[in-house]
Amino acid sequence: MKKVLIIEDDPELVRLLQIHLKDLGCLVLSATSGGDGLRRAVNENPDLIILDVMLPEMDGVEVCQKIRANNITSPIMMLTARSEEIDKVLGLEVGADDYLTKPFSVREFIARVKAIFRRQKMDDALPKSTKDPKRMQFDILSIDIEMRKVLLDGQKVELSPKEFELLVLLSSNPGKSYDRTQLLNMIWGYDFRGYEHTVNSHINRLRSKIEPDMGNPKFILTTWGVGYKFNEELAEA
Repeated sequence: MKKVLIIEDDPELVRLLQIHLKDLGCLVLSATSGGDGLRRAVNENPDLIILDVMLPEMDGVEVCQKIRANNITSPIMMLTARSEEIDKVLGLEVGADDYLTKPFSVREFIARVKAIFRRQKMDDALPKSTKDPKRMQFDILSIDIEMRKVLLDGQKVELSPKEFELLVLLSSNPGKSYDRTQLLNMIWGYDFRGYEHTVNSHINRLRSKIEPDMGNPKFILTTWGVGYKFNEELAEA
């Protein structure tokens, strides 16, 4: 049973989402303020967080930022009104994984939720004994794709879903440079065209977690005038 936390102060919308999430077999929790939502996110370990931008006490962008600062890697779907385009940008930059603009159809909401759950189930779809483990080692950085686990010098690194996907994409193709539009389309999808600077924020956050020296990156390198690549010299070592 998937545990979903809804952080939303509109009781009618909460009830509507609860009905349809329960139809999917989800255990649904809710909070009506940013502060309470953050506390529940930290304590409940949800599989998915539905987060409204406009909240009392603390807005959704700040809640998202604090959730990620607490090393909570649950996917976050943010909800915003059409007039809050700037919040969409900020939300993506601080770690949101998906976005829905109000008003949205229940069908679209359910489709997005199912897509998130599908991605979560992919690694567990086959018995462990039938899967080929996919592990990569680059100096002190270890990436286990099957277990979605990253170790730096033996210590576990907590990455959000998008940070992990970025790392896997780049490290699977050492030396290949990707521009920001390519990374945005491949990791976030075409719905987010125009938000290429979001890639920069995620790369910076990823680097802060895996790079021994942020001023002199070892793993994820900047390809000047293009974008980013994974250090091919580490793959050849």
